[in-house]
Amino acid sequence: MLRKAFFTAALTVCGCIAVVAAPAVAQSPHTHQHSFGDAEKWAQYFDDPNRDAWQKPHEVIEALGLKPDADVADIGAGTGYFSTRLAHMVPKGRVYAVDTEPDMVKYLTERAKRAGLKNLIPVKATPSDSLLPRKVDVAIMVDVYHHIDNRTDYFRKLAGSLKPGGRVAIVDFRMDSPEGPPKEVRMPPDRIKAEMKSAGYDLVKEYDFLPKQHFLVFSRAAR
Repeated sequence: MLRKAFFTAALTVCGCIAVVAAPAVAQSPHTHQHSFGDAEKWAQYFDDPNRDAWQKPHEVIEALGLKPDADVADIGAGTGYFSTRLAHMVPKGRVYAVDTEPDMVKYLTERAKRAGLKNLIPVKATPSDSLLPRKVDVAIMVDVYHHIDNRTDYFRKLAGSLKPGGRVAIVDFRMDSPEGPPKEVRMPPDRIKAEMKSAGYDLVKEYDFLPKQHFLVFSRAAR
């Protein structure tokens, strides 16, 4: 299960907060042990333009090589930092903005409507299940992985929501990053790879262009 307190990958929210989370406000470093009921408040952190310099969202999305009709799940979408960008990149596809926090889902719904993004579909998930309504080509998790409990079970279940050849992209903070969650909860890439292998996935790509984060892409292991 994912702890319902939370996180995601954005900026320093307070510079001193220790974090504990679930895919509700993933994509922001110092947000462990915080409620995300006030989406409007958190949006100023998660969507701060200064985040772009180190998060490199467009480079991350381009690396995924998405087709215009791809279906994508942004798990731990928060206020939609990645979801809205993904929706523009797959105009003929769908982007499921998945979050466990009701206020985030409400915020995402309103944001999609304001932006005219009919292909951006917010999804209220549970800590143990993404509850995706359809299978997707790619599921991306930005600063969410280390907040998931029972990861083997979670990712085995997620495999059922992937299309044939579907991939899971994991972006999470490096052990030596000056920003991010407490170092005791961070995940070194070797551990992520081992856990994903245990859940039935193979590493298919590893990128190193993000200055503060790992970027790993997995697919279901051939049987």
